[in-house]
Amino acid sequence: MGYHNNFLEYMKSERNASTHTIMSYKMDIEQFCQLMFPDEKNFDNWSTVDLYTARMLIAKFNEIGLDRASIMRKISALRSFFRYLEREGIVEHNPFSGLSTPKRGKRLPILMSFEEIVRLLEAPSKYQIVASTNRPGHEDDNKFVALRDMTMMEVIYSGGLRIGEAVGLNINDIDMFSDVVKVRGKGAKERLCALGRPALAALRHYVKERAARVVSKSVSSPLFINITGKRLTARTFQRNMKNYLLTAGLPHDLSPHKIRHSFATHMLDAGADLRSIQELLGHSSISTTQIYTHVSAERLKNVYRKAHPHA
Repeated sequence: MGYHNNFLEYMKSERNASTHTIMSYKMDIEQFCQLMFPDEKNFDNWSTVDLYTARMLIAKFNEIGLDRASIMRKISALRSFFRYLEREGIVEHNPFSGLSTPKRGKRLPILMSFEEIVRLLEAPSKYQIVASTNRPGHEDDNKFVALRDMTMMEVIYSGGLRIGEAVGLNINDIDMFSDVVKVRGKGAKERLCALGRPALAALRHYVKERAARVVSKSVSSPLFINITGKRLTARTFQRNMKNYLLTAGLPHDLSPHKIRHSFATHMLDAGADLRSIQELLGHSSISTTQIYTHVSAERLKNVYRKAHPHA
């Protein structure tokens, strides 16, 4: 049994790693052997692997066209493997511990223009009107779904919520008088998000229609519900949104999270400071929020290229 098999067994029994993780480690180690020691069928002489070998591996990865994210993941797996070998006394040094990996390129978030947001908000009622003709007798349910989904998108766009945060809202999380919503974000952290006039108007209308469908009158019952009165799931809303994108003539790969991205960028474009946007989004680090400055700058450059005669 080779050392890499011992490592995989260790990951399974002592680190409780998932089957997917173990298979990924196995494939990464096997690929390393195939690329660096193609003439050795069952390579197991790990003490001969040095920093030069590790650097050559990155060059091989680049040759076969792996992207940065894949290279970083594979190097991380090999670093863990050699850390195990070092602890077991199989190797003296971890050749991957001091290896500088290619920096992950920052992918700018995709967002919608304000005009596209408006089209999306109008889509639920248009879609459900058509759906009613195909489902006679379900007009009331379809109208409720259209109102609920439009309201939910208004709340996501108004407060910059994640989809999980939106479906997790309870009726008592909404303060109509203070125009805020209490949101439970990642790590059970709570924050307050603002609600604009359109979102508040939609909520008032929706809450009245919701009252006729809820079984529990508790203030801690879910805000967004399905037609049977139970909490709406993120999966159901995401499936509905695909239909709304088609109705609005928008790209099919947009998602509820793109509404959140749009909120942040539109706020920044309108003059909001980055620290305030960080608090509204619930980011623990300002560096996470700074990606939106790149988005805003990129949009300005696009406008400049199109409009300036010497661009």
